[in-house]
Amino acid sequence: MSIPRLYHDAALAEGTLVEAAPGQAHHLGTVLRRGPGDTVRLFNPRDGEWSATIDSIRKDRARFAVGGQVRPAAAEPDCRLLVAALKRDAMDWVAEKATELGATLIQPVLTQRSVADRANAARLAAIARGAAEQCERLGAPAVAEALPLHRVLAAWDATPLVVAMERTVAEPPRAAALRPGAPIALLVGPEGGFTAAELDDLRRRPFVVPAALGPRILRAETAAVAGLAALQALVGDWA
Repeated sequence: MSIPRLYHDAALAEGTLVEAAPGQAHHLGTVLRRGPGDTVRLFNPRDGEWSATIDSIRKDRARFAVGGQVRPAAAEPDCRLLVAALKRDAMDWVAEKATELGATLIQPVLTQRSVADRANAARLAAIARGAAEQCERLGAPAVAEALPLHRVLAAWDATPLVVAMERTVAEPPRAAALRPGAPIALLVGPEGGFTAAELDDLRRRPFVVPAALGPRILRAETAAVAGLAALQALVGDWA
């Protein structure tokens, strides 16, 4: 029987007692059928991963007794995903898969052809935490509130931003002058693609790296996963 991993923001140290985060007691007791004395793992990017046991549990509350450290904290490479706001199911899926692929930030953006005009950041963050528990990450990506694309670009730093431009002439990501181990970022547009004005604006930005993701037109959620995987394989923590 596998040991449940639970993301927990509390300070983790041997010998301490910590209260379960909202929803964790229900998941452990009702879904996983765990009870007092059963082992869990608690983790966060600040303290690393720790062995713990369920000290007490009831319907909506649980408390953990923290044991020894299993894995020390370690910095994660900066890997950001900017994606045009999608419909709920597609956006949920992107949050889960981006977490598995090592994204440290998920920034929904609003474009002229976005199919949604908002994104539930709290819901997406919860999905990301659940995905981090499953894929054995120590951290989960930050999920920002949806912002207009031009506002995100105006506040951008010097990190190269690879922009998926399937409908334009662009080189594949491997042709870009990206430095292995450096921060990486990917921007994926909406299902209908960027407008001509948005493309012109993007090309004027000195940090933008246009890239093509193969010979086929991809759905936005597919492009997000394919693009992140390509960048991680070429210059990220897969390289």
